Amino acid sequence: MMSQKLRVTVWNEFRHEKENEKVRAAYPDGIHQAIGEGISGNVEVAYATLDEPEHGLTEERLQNTDVLIWWGHKAHKEVQDEIVKRVQDRVLQGMGLIVLHSGHFSKVFKALMGTSCDLKWREADEKERIWVVSPGHPIVEGIGEYIELEAEEMYGEHFDIPQPDELVMVSWFEGGEVFRSGCTFHRGQGKIFYFRPGHETYRTYYNDQIRRVISNAVHWAAPTTREYPKYGNHKPLEAIKAKG
Repeated sequence: MMSQKLRVTVWNEFRHEKENEKVRAAYPDGIHQAIGEGISGNVEVAYATLDEPEHGLTEERLQNTDVLIWWGHKAHKEVQDEIVKRVQDRVLQGMGLIVLHSGHFSKVFKALMGTSCDLKWREADEKERIWVVSPGHPIVEGIGEYIELEAEEMYGEHFDIPQPDELVMVSWFEGGEVFRSGCTFHRGQGKIFYFRPGHETYRTYYNDQIRRVISNAVHWAAPTTREYPKYGNHKPLEAIKAKG
């Protein structure tokens, strides 16, 4: 863990809370605030939303972000491609990325995965059990064998993502489906964690165990201090003998 404060930015569309009374009742200060308040440890949390200039993700903001958390749903198409490229480049340079719930369909996540990231879904107030399948992984430190949520939106396989570097958690739903709900990936020097739960009409981000997973993931995704590699034409390290 970094000795100085880990700089975390929580990004949220912040549309549902303004337009839907049920969502506003669940998250009166916004989904991003509930997520940010649940991150523990030596962190400094900032927030950014879709309708801010440059979606709140200016060059300066991203350069001062160690880990970016992304929640999006209804306005994926409104995210400017220039900002998507900016985030993607920062991940390749070492910024951590935590993608939550319907962020699986964000331009950012799809750009980094290179697949459709599509899945099955259903809203039916179903019980979800999120099983830990990699109990030694730091993202599930302090979590029991499973997390049980009494009501959530169902996501079901097949989930069209690349093979995860590590499968940390798998969900089972009351209707019978299963889903790879906690997956890690490495892209360039950056670490990515996708975590499934968090439909906007449920107070999932106030759940202590869900908050623990997200907090653990933030610290796991912290960038290293290693210098970014140099690419392109390169001078030889040693003299090259003449070929005759």
